[in-house]
Amino acid sequence: MSEKKHIHVIGIGGSAMAPLAGMLREHGYRVTGSDSGVYPPASTLLETLGIPFFHSFDAAHLHPAPDLVIVGNIIARGNPELEETLDRKILYRSMPEILEEVFLPGKHSIVVSGTHGKTTTTAMLAWIFHVAEKSPTFLVGGVAENFGKSYGLGHGSEMILEGDEYETAFWDRGPKFFHYHPDDLIITSLEFDHADIYADFDLYQLAFKRLVNLVPRSGQVVLWGDARESGLALRAAAAKAFCPVVTYGFTAANDWVASEPMVAGDGMQFRLAHKGELFGEFTLAATGRHNVLNAVAAAIVAHGRGISAGQIARALTSFQSVRRRMDVKGEPRGILVVDDFAHHPTAVRATIEAARGRWPGRRLWA
Repeated sequence: MSEKKHIHVIGIGGSAMAPLAGMLREHGYRVTGSDSGVYPPASTLLETLGIPFFHSFDAAHLHPAPDLVIVGNIIARGNPELEETLDRKILYRSMPEILEEVFLPGKHSIVVSGTHGKTTTTAMLAWIFHVAEKSPTFLVGGVAENFGKSYGLGHGSEMILEGDEYETAFWDRGPKFFHYHPDDLIITSLEFDHADIYADFDLYQLAFKRLVNLVPRSGQVVLWGDARESGLALRAAAAKAFCPVVTYGFTAANDWVASEPMVAGDGMQFRLAHKGELFGEFTLAATGRHNVLNAVAAAIVAHGRGISAGQIARALTSFQSVRRRMDVKGEPRGILVVDDFAHHPTAVRATIEAARGRWPGRRLWA
């Protein structure tokens, strides 16, 4: 598909769809979109980039017909713009297909997957590669505070993607991450999730086994190796990998071991060793043991791409996390208000533990 074509995005207000629209606009396409409602930060991003959008769905929005329609994964049959697209046989694609066809060719694909920690780890990786002057292309499922947005178009050789296991589109019920062809794959954890599309944990785990099977022999799979529940599932998912499998965590059985994690002000400090040899001492500007694990996974992949321990340390010290991840909003009348998004009981537990570590002795309401 040549540039300067008109692309219309159905569902442009989505957390990933608005950034995709931005990527396409900066790549040179003329982009429009529609949704049942578009709100900040999506509306702010689109307005800043001069992307016009409608606050409703209407077949008239496809007159004259665009060259391509991108259909969001929440868009279902019966949507008037989707029905118009099908009736008139306008070319259409899903968001993952566009990433696969337009942005991934020629790039070294780094995919961050797993039940928990994907967004933060992806943002960490993007920042590490930016600090190391690698100029990555990236797409994060949240607003990366260091960049002030969810994506970046770089001229470097890497593309860093959050690998979502949710379904791709109404015609493609497979996970989005099947389209991302990882060279480096991180799986942060495996715990049953998305019960609306996965009948049980076996089916959920099977999606990750198939993802591992896409990694070439020259690539690597990086796994969290600690948790009794998640660790066993992760190792099972990677059992038939055709590439090296690297483990990380807090226990000595892992290839990469984080030790002495402790709260330091608003962040964490820890030491990281690789196969018994000290790799570095790090200060992370994010709270919680779970974020230490996220940082270790990011450091492993960055190191494999030629980034030094010193560069990684500088990036982690200045990492500003993702919006709605332990996001301090203010302290009116002595009550500290923190905004955090956690979609799963395990994530809620980790967030509460991190809050207790960061603000010891204070009464906690969630």
